[in-house]
Amino acid sequence: MARFVGDAEPLSKAGFEAAVATLGVGMPEVVSVLKVESKSCGFLPSRRPKILYERHIFHRLTGGRFSDANPDVSNPMPGGYAGDEREYPRLEKAARLDREAALKSASWGAGQVMGMNHQMVGFDDVETMVAAMQVSEDEQLMAVVNFIKSRRLDGALRAHDWAAFARGYNGAAYAKNKYDLMLNAKYNEVLAGTLPDLDVRAAQLYLTYLGYALGDIDGLYGRKSRAAVVNFKLDNGLSGGERIDRALLAALRAKVHGA
Repeated sequence: MARFVGDAEPLSKAGFEAAVATLGVGMPEVVSVLKVESKSCGFLPSRRPKILYERHIFHRLTGGRFSDANPDVSNPMPGGYAGDEREYPRLEKAARLDREAALKSASWGAGQVMGMNHQMVGFDDVETMVAAMQVSEDEQLMAVVNFIKSRRLDGALRAHDWAAFARGYNGAAYAKNKYDLMLNAKYNEVLAGTLPDLDVRAAQLYLTYLGYALGDIDGLYGRKSRAAVVNFKLDNGLSGGERIDRALLAALRAKVHGA
């Protein structure tokens, strides 16, 4: 099995409710942040957390001692991003040079929290944080909540002060990245559309792990998701057509975990 694979459980209703209650915001605000950071999903089809490896952070944390020989993973300049699964070879190469610095130099999960911020989000060390990121999106989301609270950004999120929130969450270069504009656009998009159904979203993520193609993990029950549900039921001798219920979610989870 690939490294960095854990239970990779989908976001639960309890996990989401805990997040919005702690922040004092509604579902649209949290969904908007997750849409910008990770396209709403904290895991890849391989069940590894979504990451982005930052070579300039690794360069800084290691004093640049690896940069001459390994400029692809240690470099004073940001860049070299490969995206999605292709970020892991970059991380793993850096980890062979200095594992702790490498883990701290990646952003993890649904909210793309940097490993170097592990104490800020409630973990004594980066290894513990990374292990939690592999467990579930509930763990990932709580790290986001703790980061927002630690940086005192919850007020800006409640007020929809996207520039202030972006500055604290994404850094001083947020305007260059148009982070505030993306947050505002996603928030308005969520308000104008349909809020995600977390049972649909859980089914989508399990089905993605199992190799069924259905597009984004967005909690919206569209044509591709319905077809994937029907095909899974046909493949596994289950009845119920397109319906997503507790029995389906239990069967999907069991299949993912090999039970």
